[in-house]
Amino acid sequence: MSTLEIIILALLQGLTEFLPISSSAHLILPSQILGWQDQGLAFDVAVHVGTLLAVMSYFRKELGVMSVAWLGTINIGPEKNKHSFDGKLAWWILFATIPAGLFGLLGKDFIEEHLRSALVIAATTLLFGFLLGYADIKAGHRKEHKPLDKLGLKGAMLIGLAQAIALIPGTSRSGITMTIGLMLGLSRDNAARFSFLLSIPAIAMAGSYLTLKLVLSTEAVDWQAIGLGSLIAFVSAYACIHYFLILLNKLGMMPFVIYRLILGAGLLWFVLA
Repeated sequence: MSTLEIIILALLQGLTEFLPISSSAHLILPSQILGWQDQGLAFDVAVHVGTLLAVMSYFRKELGVMSVAWLGTINIGPEKNKHSFDGKLAWWILFATIPAGLFGLLGKDFIEEHLRSALVIAATTLLFGFLLGYADIKAGHRKEHKPLDKLGLKGAMLIGLAQAIALIPGTSRSGITMTIGLMLGLSRDNAARFSFLLSIPAIAMAGSYLTLKLVLSTEAVDWQAIGLGSLIAFVSAYACIHYFLILLNKLGMMPFVIYRLILGAGLLWFVLA
C-alpha cells in the first residue's frame, strides 16, 4: 500500500466507524471503484486497534465506573455497587454483544463470499438510511424520551440483534444500533452513547479475530503502515466521536440520512450503468 492509500483508508475507518454511514462500505468501495488492492490483514488490525483505543479513551471515565460496578454485581467489588445502574449497563452491553459474536462466527464466510459487492452496499445503504431517517423524525416529534436506565435487558438485546445485522456491509453498525435505540424511545444522545459503548466489545472481538488470522498467516507485516494507520484511525475516530456528540442534538441524523441516500443512489447508478 502507498502512503496515500494508508492515510485515506485510515481516515475513512476512523471517521466512519462511529458515524451512521457504514465504515465497511467506505473501506470496500475504493477497491470496487478505484481498483485498489485489498489492504490486507495487518492494516485491518491496525485500524481496528486505532478505533478501539479511541472509543475506550473517550469513554474512559464511564468504563471505569462500569467496571467497578460490574465487579460489584458478582461480589468482587464494593457491596454498594451491587445493584447500581452502571453494573446493569455493563451486563446489558455484554449480553447485547453475543448476537454479533454468534452471527459473525457462523456467517462470516457467507458474508465474505456473497455480500461484499457494490450492489449489496448500495441496497443496504439506501434501506437502512431510510430507516434511520424515519426513526430520527419520530424521535424529533417525541415530547419525552426514555432514560437510558429504563432501556432494560430486552431493549439492549434488540439493539444487540441490530448490531449483528450490521455485519452485512453498508448497513452501518452505529447507524442501525442508533436507529433501534431511537425507535425504543431513547434520545439521540443516549442512543449514540449506548451505541458507542456497545461498539467496544464488538470492535475488540473483530480485532482479536483479525489478529489471530494475521498470526496464523504468512502475510508480511509492514510495521510502518500499521503504526501510521493506527495513529490516523485513533485521532480521526476520537475527533469524530467528540464532535458528533456535540452536533447531534443540534443537527439530528438527517445530514447523515441525506448523505446515505445520495451515496446509495450513486452506487446504484454506478453498478447498473
